[in-house]
Amino acid sequence: MTSGMMRSSQPGESRVSDPDADLKRKEQPAQGSAVSGIDEDAALRQLKNAELSAEILAALARSPVTAKSRKVMLAVVQHARTPRHVSIPLLRRMFTFDVMQVTLTPVVAADVKRSAEDQMIVRLESIPVGQKITLARRASGRVAAELLYESDTRVVSPALENPQLTEALLMKALMTPASAEVLFSLVSQHAKWSLRREIQVALLRSEKTPIERVRQLAKHFPEKLLRDILPQNRKNMIM
Repeated sequence: MTSGMMRSSQPGESRVSDPDADLKRKEQPAQGSAVSGIDEDAALRQLKNAELSAEILAALARSPVTAKSRKVMLAVVQHARTPRHVSIPLLRRMFTFDVMQVTLTPVVAADVKRSAEDQMIVRLESIPVGQKITLARRASGRVAAELLYESDTRVVSPALENPQLTEALLMKALMTPASAEVLFSLVSQHAKWSLRREIQVALLRSEKTPIERVRQLAKHFPEKLLRDILPQNRKNMIM
């Protein structure tokens, strides 16, 4: 018989005992005991464990410490193993800038990031200008693009500088009839975006682009193309 193990097949005798299994059970506490009475520091320590089970993460999400601590709530949602049905409902209870951190966390699943962006976009109408400016600078490209529809230069200008803003997202804003004139003015003078060929065409097509900038951009296009893309009321002014 192997040392350290006892085997019994008769009533009243000891069951098989595996010291390694006992040690593993101590290292991986049961779901209830793992979060019972846990405080913020202990919860944050647990959430640093990349191998934490989905069951324990779900239990943490339901625990009082998560309801009270924004740090714990954020860490739960950011954990790579947190189930979608657990993390997505938590987004509605989180502060806007914590939601932003979720969208910028590499290990967070794409659908959770998308839900986080949706949550941020819903809130844009009700948050103050100062927060919009910060989001314009730091948020994901999709959220920055949503801020391009603002009429405040203080918001649109930093959104254009957001490193995650793509040409496709900007083109969509330029092709949207509801976009404010400030967007066309800023883009037409922007050191980066005003040099993009497709962006230039979009600016030439719009009546919202300042006429001075249209004249400058038109110099780089053949007359035939200008006849096709310039609005009718601007052709006589430019050509």
